[in-house]
Amino acid sequence: MHLVKRNYFCGEFSDQIHESGRSTDDQFSGSLPFCVISTASTSAIPLCEIRNESQDFPYRVAKSPENRNLNRYRDVSPFDHSRVKLQNPDNDYINASLIVEEEAQRSYILTQGPLPNTCGHFWLMVWEQKSKAVVMLNRVVEKGSVKCEQYWPSTETGEMTFEDTGFQLRVLSEDVQSHYTVRQLQLKKLSTNETREIFHFHYTTWPDFGVPDSPASFLSFLFLVRESGSLNSEHGPAVVHCSAGIGRSGTFSLVDTCLLLMEKRKNPSSVDIKKVLLGMRKDRMGLIQTADQLRFSYIAVIEGEKRIKGDSSGKKRWKPLSDQNPNPVNVRSPPPPQPPESTVVRYNGNKTTGLSTMEANDSETKSPMEQASYVKQENEDHKFHNLRKRLREDRRANTAQQVQRMKQKQSETEMKRKRWLFWKPYIISAGAVTTLAAGAFICWHMYF
Repeated sequence: MHLVKRNYFCGEFSDQIHESGRSTDDQFSGSLPFCVISTASTSAIPLCEIRNESQDFPYRVAKSPENRNLNRYRDVSPFDHSRVKLQNPDNDYINASLIVEEEAQRSYILTQGPLPNTCGHFWLMVWEQKSKAVVMLNRVVEKGSVKCEQYWPSTETGEMTFEDTGFQLRVLSEDVQSHYTVRQLQLKKLSTNETREIFHFHYTTWPDFGVPDSPASFLSFLFLVRESGSLNSEHGPAVVHCSAGIGRSGTFSLVDTCLLLMEKRKNPSSVDIKKVLLGMRKDRMGLIQTADQLRFSYIAVIEGEKRIKGDSSGKKRWKPLSDQNPNPVNVRSPPPPQPPESTVVRYNGNKTTGLSTMEANDSETKSPMEQASYVKQENEDHKFHNLRKRLREDRRANTAQQVQRMKQKQSETEMKRKRWLFWKPYIISAGAVTTLAAGAFICWHMYF
């Protein structure tokens, strides 16, 4: 079998994986030894097998005419038996599914990214289900396409009001990291003035239909959500979403559930990841969309179990790809190594060639402290550059979203104008007939 190494394999783990050229059935039989992931071609991952074994259930409510404009994608619908029902007298539908893992004592609500007309429904669901956290795994705009409406206020606007469901949302704090952003929101029910604090965990570097660069940054994010206590059983189910609510959301839920089961069982190798995924697919269709997402789930489970057991070797091995700084600053590159006295080193650790004689001499005569100060300054400049890049991307995303809203308003206005033009002749004719009839009646009444 021809094996191709992936860019997120490195060190000993990469060699171990590369040498495991077993068949699909052996690699994914369910026990922990089979979890040594092969880097074979995508066809070696049994995603088709999982799709074939997944059960299909009715989803008639999602396909009813009044609910079609409440679905982001036509082919992603919640099953009737597991859909979340809103306590809304007009319409109880929202494209969201409740997934309950009894053995792991964990529950999730997997949902699509809110649409402009479902943001109020989204927060109504969060309130009614008593959720403590919202986990967002996509960006608002990806590759020029709007994947999700921005359903929370920015730090500039401060608050948002959803009049259709009677809620107000405020931003209390925002912590921006290189791979994710954590917000603390206050959700207020306007009819009773009752307020609740909600965590908003936003993973910002997960590509659509793809996987993160390494499991380290993802696992750091997952354990951060766990440490907040938002996933514990004393709270309502956490709301997890991406764009469709099945690919990235399924990966997050699968990894978290499998790690929990490994913690609870005496024999962690008894956890059958494939079986867990098939069980979750009974409540939400199409969980995990690509073979890469499935492969990444297996790798993240392996590395997550090592981290839970206190083995930090995996974290160090993936660190060059994770680029995660523990300090609350916007950094995309790891801290540089200490440069030797006689070598000119840039912030990324590479030797620099082509320097002038004066620069080289100055570098050689600098003390280690001076060189560290120079490298620190280079790193700060790089951080500032990444921060500006991040803000620029956010501005572009907001602009694209505003353009889409303007187009939608123009489309609605045009539809109203066309309706008026269609009915205008009939209305004028009806008015003329009514006027003539009224005049005839008055004349008849006066003369007869």
